[in-house]
Amino acid sequence: MEQILFQHNKPGRCVTFAEYQTEGGFTALKKALAAMTPDEVQQVVIDSGLRGRGGAGFPTGKKWSFVPRNLPGPRWLICNCDEMEPGTYKDRILLEANPYSLIEGITLACYAIGVRHAFIFIRRGYEQAAANLQRAISEAAAAGLLGENILGSGFDCAIDVHVSAGRYICGEETALMNALEGKRANPRAKPPFPAIKGLWGGPTVVNNVESLANIPYIIANGPAWFKATAATPEAAGMKLFCISGHVTHPACFELPLGMKLGDIIGGPCGGMRPGSSFKACLPGGASTPYFTADHWNIPMDFDPVAKAGSRLGTGGIVVFDHKTCMVAATLNLVRFYARESCGWCTPCREGLPFVVNLLETIESGQGSDEHIEILREHIKYLNYAFCALAPGAMGPVDGLLRHFEDEIREHNRNGKCPCRS
Repeated sequence: MEQILFQHNKPGRCVTFAEYQTEGGFTALKKALAAMTPDEVQQVVIDSGLRGRGGAGFPTGKKWSFVPRNLPGPRWLICNCDEMEPGTYKDRILLEANPYSLIEGITLACYAIGVRHAFIFIRRGYEQAAANLQRAISEAAAAGLLGENILGSGFDCAIDVHVSAGRYICGEETALMNALEGKRANPRAKPPFPAIKGLWGGPTVVNNVESLANIPYIIANGPAWFKATAATPEAAGMKLFCISGHVTHPACFELPLGMKLGDIIGGPCGGMRPGSSFKACLPGGASTPYFTADHWNIPMDFDPVAKAGSRLGTGGIVVFDHKTCMVAATLNLVRFYARESCGWCTPCREGLPFVVNLLETIESGQGSDEHIEILREHIKYLNYAFCALAPGAMGPVDGLLRHFEDEIREHNRNGKCPCRS
């Protein structure tokens, strides 16, 4: 199967700068600076159909186009590598094997948007990835591929790596900007949107690692090629899927976007562990509603997954077998989100601990069917939170009620968790 982001991977080590160049690295940057205008680079990315790989799935080139060309003052690009969504580890895997695609992609994005200074905001635990990035930046600068007057084009671009102090909320783009400015990581009100007023009041674009790392290959090979690597005509590109849980081979795989869920689990993952059968999965990370065996043939692409009642998110597929208590699994997830809430707004600060309490009561066998309706109400109420953290936290709760309500009622009837009997 064709690989894009993983094509430079070497067994057990990171690719070197020389190897990346020998294998075609930085040819896209040279092509863009020599023969393309910023608008042309942006249009190629728009035409490619690349959608953001960080969770929201918004078209990357269109996001760039929101930055006005005529606003005075500096503008900024931030690469979001604060990867703290449970079940998601693709950015770490990519950067530990190859930091150069990201550095080249950031430089191309900066050229397209008119940015002279970019930041990589990376979580503290990613020490090896951060070290690889620092080395890659130094090597690219020494080769004239970063810094002032890159390749004699007159274009300047600097990249700094900022190691986060940590918290899940820093993954929200406006909270990330506050953290980068040295402030408390609370989300900001929108509008104004970051494309108009973001980091230090300047126009700002925030993109995910995987999104930016795809840019060199799109510029080098064209939008038609990129679209053709997907599994369906409606999809565009490859996707890094992080598979964890009760499968035979949990790992991060680069697979065609639009590949069916069952083909992913039964193919590169080797199926379920011996003696276990598939019960459910989180299809796009910990903040997405569950899929069941009824969704086995869903193409893993943004729109088909949304139509089926969930979200592709980050592509973090967490698989649960037939022995899993779905109430306990959901409780574990919501506990994480309740702990990671920044406390800025009442629905999130007060609502999530209350949902945790409800699920603890049900899981212990002390719940009643009335609690089911209260949970259902909170799915609606927590949508009024200030940012997407609380609505995302209720994704697994929504899936629990839609697909496993009978299991909740069994807890209530038995007076204990039947899954532990």
